[in-house]
Amino acid sequence: MVTNWAGNVVFAARALHRPTSVAQLQELVAGSERIRALGSGHSFSRIADTTGDLVTLAGLPPVVDIDAAAGTATIGAGLRYGEVTPRLHEAGFALPNLGSLPHIAVAGACATGTHGSGNDNGALATAVSAVELMGADGELRTVRRGDPDFAGSVVALGGLGIVTALTLDLQPAFGVRQWVYEGLALGDAEEVLASAYSVSLFTYWEGDGFEQAWVKQRDTDPEPPARWLGATRADAQRHMVRGVDPGHCTPQLGEPGAWHERLPHFRLAFTPSTGEELQSEYFVPRAALPDALRALDAIRDRIAQVLLVSEIRTVAADDLWLSLAEGRDSAALHFTWVPDAAAVLPVVAAVEAAVEPFAPRPHWGKVFGMSPATVSGRWPRLPEFRKLLAEHDPAGKFRNEMLDRYVPA
Repeated sequence: MVTNWAGNVVFAARALHRPTSVAQLQELVAGSERIRALGSGHSFSRIADTTGDLVTLAGLPPVVDIDAAAGTATIGAGLRYGEVTPRLHEAGFALPNLGSLPHIAVAGACATGTHGSGNDNGALATAVSAVELMGADGELRTVRRGDPDFAGSVVALGGLGIVTALTLDLQPAFGVRQWVYEGLALGDAEEVLASAYSVSLFTYWEGDGFEQAWVKQRDTDPEPPARWLGATRADAQRHMVRGVDPGHCTPQLGEPGAWHERLPHFRLAFTPSTGEELQSEYFVPRAALPDALRALDAIRDRIAQVLLVSEIRTVAADDLWLSLAEGRDSAALHFTWVPDAAAVLPVVAAVEAAVEPFAPRPHWGKVFGMSPATVSGRWPRLPEFRKLLAEHDPAGKFRNEMLDRYVPA
């Protein structure tokens, strides 16, 4: 039995394959009727599922080819961020941003629109300048930024083929300091989110605001005050989930460190978050954040009953067709739930109803209950993506139940 990381999805695939070369992968793809790639398994939806063959690329050569002159790195699709970023840093380079977990596969994170935080930081997929895809016949093709279909080929939900390599834009390596502040009012969310390179706000929806604000700033920026908007700095390392060892988290207390050791919340050597959980997330326009927070605050009692922690982040707008931030600067409303689907799903429905006035977009890799009609209306470029699927996969080799439901042929 093959499951995702959280155990809430049991894959329906007839077999899980682990090729060790591109040639083996080509043979497998060409000979399969249905096939999907499995990244690190950190999705909570059935986005990676298939009734055919499931393939992990973790056995492929761990390529990290840095072009210092171009300021890019081409990496093998089976690699996780925590395996790529130290090599980039050693060469003097950095990625613009990272997600909360270094454990996630780069290709899977980009394909589902996964992100970090920061008003000026795009989702992880915005660093991609080229994607190498293996089509239904096993042949490889590369789509580059500037090509007509590029914007539909990065956050592509695995529907255009098996991603075998990605080229990522780099910038010079930089240092980051991280502080945790405690006791922040809901009304101060926008100011704090705009205050540093990357900021995350955490709440249990039990009190009057945010129990924690994680502020990650470049180490060349002025140090923030010890007391700020009524919040105070934590006097010791913190974890955002109650009862979990804070040593699992990246160093805080203003201790400077490399970008890849501070931008994620969790350390690669430890289980991120709790490991036993469900997750949901919705993107709303950043300008709507104050109203969205008030709407959620109105149902805080329902949320708190099944919540481990809720996180608020911001993401800059982009032009990738199925990105959660396509066309609009966004605020991400994230919920980490207890691992009880029967108890959680009614609350997910209540959350979706509360934020519906703000046109929320659900994260493709997390638990949501919106109807296909509602989902399709949230992405203006989805009809173009549907045509792209028909062009590159007319027989539906890379389709699955989730794509059939939300992006029908």
